Amino acid sequence: MTEKTITEAMPPVRHWPALDLTGVDFDPVLTELMREGPVTRIQLPNGEGWAWLVTRHDDVRMVTNDPRFSREAVMDRQVTRLAPHFIPARGAVGFLDPPDHTRLRRSVAAAFTARGVERVRERSRRMLDELVDELLQDGPPADLTATVLSPFPIAVICELMGVPALDRQSMHTWTQLILSSSHGAEVSEKAKDEMSAYFSKLIGERNGSTGEDVTSLLGAAVGQDEVTLEEAVGLAVLLQIGGEAVTNNSGQLFYILLTRPDLAEQLRAEPGIRPDAIDELLRYIPHRSAVGLSRIATEDVDIKGVRIRAGDAIYVSYLAANRDPDVFPDPEVIDFSRSPNPHVAFGFGPHYCPGGMLARLESELMVDALLDRMPGLRLAVPPDQVPFRKGALIRGPEALPVTW
Repeated sequence: MTEKTITEAMPPVRHWPALDLTGVDFDPVLTELMREGPVTRIQLPNGEGWAWLVTRHDDVRMVTNDPRFSREAVMDRQVTRLAPHFIPARGAVGFLDPPDHTRLRRSVAAAFTARGVERVRERSRRMLDELVDELLQDGPPADLTATVLSPFPIAVICELMGVPALDRQSMHTWTQLILSSSHGAEVSEKAKDEMSAYFSKLIGERNGSTGEDVTSLLGAAVGQDEVTLEEAVGLAVLLQIGGEAVTNNSGQLFYILLTRPDLAEQLRAEPGIRPDAIDELLRYIPHRSAVGLSRIATEDVDIKGVRIRAGDAIYVSYLAANRDPDVFPDPEVIDFSRSPNPHVAFGFGPHYCPGGMLARLESELMVDALLDRMPGLRLAVPPDQVPFRKGALIRGPEALPVTW
């Protein structure tokens, strides 16, 4: 087959604009791309050129787990992207490939194992109970995001990271500035620099530590020359920011439960199904806008009869994979008894979200506390009046007005 024939056979490049979607509406552009084929081409609002997009569950798992697709190679490229500014720190774990990526992840793995997460369960439950006590004491109406869904994940990730309670608000402010696209690159960069400087000092103070929190583990790893201070700081920043994703995910989760009282009642009546129900809600929730970080093919790879050339940029959509009808029958239906449920809400392959178990724990604790302690919990405004974030890479309600 000639070069010309291959080019002619390539799918058209589809422009994918930045959409401010409300509620849990699925992105209409992504719906069209899923219909158009397993492998399509996209152009996002920022960066340069076009990139491949794979949307089927098996292809998404293949690309994310295949060493021929490199994250590190993205560092020096202005790949088409959603984010207006692209400021990867060299050596940051999100832009490393094995074996460096494996070495860096290993340094904090103990904090994110089942045992590591269980270590913070009781403390987390107590912090959550205190927040719900305050909520009940102050009385309705209230903003569930401001009172519980935001402060709780911040407290938990700071607890796991080893960040003192006094510094939680600074962490939250920096994270919001880093994740928002509406303040401009300088503001985002400044916030990232300030958070990095904070973690550099904290990890430096814990050099050779025997503590079980993340910054102590990183301090020990730096002390033993397993990772550099720069690598440790980059990882700490990523984990801290990732911890707040729970706020947006749980905002969407409770938006669903408050707009679908039948589902909330099912969870109240059958507490035993809650872990499976949370997995199903995680599969269903459109937790981000468009797509995240790309990869670069390091050699020619064929996917579903389409030739991905060495040097081509490629994205996967976890949201689309979670709606693949070949894997999830009736994917638009929220089915708490869905089994098996091999969703990829936390990613797949080497870059699988290390905080997946922690996020599940937090979601379970919040569902237990809010459904059991507040049987009359309901929205205080019509569903279409719940304000959702605008200009954000991660989707979720800005506020969740409730009464009881």
